[in-house]
Order: sequence, then C-alpha cells, then structure tokens
Amino acid sequence: MKSLAELKAIKDKMKDKVVLREGSSDIRVVVGMATCGIAAGARPVLNAFVEEVNNAGLSGQVTVSQTGCIGICEFEPVVEVFDADKKVTYVKMTPDKVKKIVAEHLKGGKVVAEYTIADKA
Repeated sequence: MKSLAELKAIKDKMKDKVVLREGSSDIRVVVGMATCGIAAGARPVLNAFVEEVNNAGLSGQVTVSQTGCIGICEFEPVVEVFDADKKVTYVKMTPDKVKKIVAEHLKGGKVVAEYTIADKA
C-alpha cells in the first residue's frame, strides 16, 4: 500500500464484510471461534458464511458474527443460527456445508437437519 487512495479502496472493498459481522438483522449466524473452534477449522467456516450470505443478497436480513466457546468442543466447528422463533445448532461444520445452509435454511427457511446437533445426539 503506497497511497491513501489504495487504503480507501481496500476499506471500500471490505466494508460489506465488516457490516455483515456487526449488523443487527432478523437472523443471526454465530460461529464459535474459541481456540478449539479455530483449531477445528472455524475460521474458514466464518469466512464462507460471510461470503455466501453476501453472494446470496442476504446482507440486510442476516448478520454473521463470532463468539467464544459454545461449550461442545467435540462437535467443533459449531455454528448457531438464531431467528425470532428458535435457535438451531449446526455442528462439525465445513465451508462446503455452509453453501447448503445458506441456500436451504437462511434463504429457504428449512433447517438442514443432517448438520444439526439433534442429528448427532
């Protein structure tokens, strides 16, 4: 980076991603990012959610954020989806699974049961 113009271009490019993480929307996606989650691959999952929500045009309805330990380390990476009615806990997440959750759950309103903690218990 050699100029203020380059810095501004980077800021503008990343603005949508930061807004996704800080917004207040109807649906919240929370990725567990404690050391256990990060070691299990939570960072690429978080990045995939930010990207997929943005690509799906859901940035006004969905907030993607991170939290510390969710408390079920054996199921990491863990993602909780909150909406007005309920909380759904997705476990053993991967970036590939994120695409299905965004398409079916966040966009279509249908929980992807095979990725939930209820399916693993």
